[in-house]
Amino acid sequence: MEDNNSQFKIILGSSSMPRRKILAEMGYEFTLMSADIDEKAVRKEKPEDLVMALAAAKADAILQRLPVGDYVKEAEPTLLITSDQVVVHEGVIREKPANAEEAREFLKGYSGGHAATVGSVLVTNLKTGFRKGDWDRVESFSRSALCMTRKLPGSMLIQLSALECDDEVIEKLIEEGNVLHVAGGLLIENPSIKPYVKQVVGTIDSVMGLPKALTDKLIKEALSI
Repeated sequence: MEDNNSQFKIILGSSSMPRRKILAEMGYEFTLMSADIDEKAVRKEKPEDLVMALAAAKADAILQRLPVGDYVKEAEPTLLITSDQVVVHEGVIREKPANAEEAREFLKGYSGGHAATVGSVLVTNLKTGFRKGDWDRVESFSRSALCMTRKLPGSMLIQLSALECDDEVIEKLIEEGNVLHVAGGLLIENPSIKPYVKQVVGTIDSVMGLPKALTDKLIKEALSI
């Protein structure tokens, strides 16, 4: 794989495995740091404002632990990348589920409906102090009526939404635990969820938390100043 950052260094300010995987797929080498912040202490009404504020709060927390003066003196610039993501469902912002019960409620609620992921990327050049961020949004639609049509007494036919009639899938996802660590408990790339996804308007890397095109764009802008 081509090394995309031979003239600069990257710190990925995230503990997310999907974000690590995506950044590696893009050909970048990087080190890792995580921001230990109280995300619930950062509140905004609009999802776009919230994810941008959280990405900035994560960057600020990490910068407090870094010898920024040393990075200014180095010949090669170092870029700090932070990000955040929420799910918007029926106009309500969903962050990471607080527990298994909330994850179960989230997953059942997606059946036959529409959800959107709103994610942010923020790139800070530690050498120059330049900081630039942006957000993107991906729409996804759950496939309704995927379960077999069931015939009830009186020959009445009903169609059940996908996840509502497949409790086994939901319980399996909760048992695996990964849905507890992602916004809205929404893991559409999970093999158990894929059959129920009707359409995704956007890219999978965006849904997974680090949009490649936006990240590349912000890296280039951070290096051009």
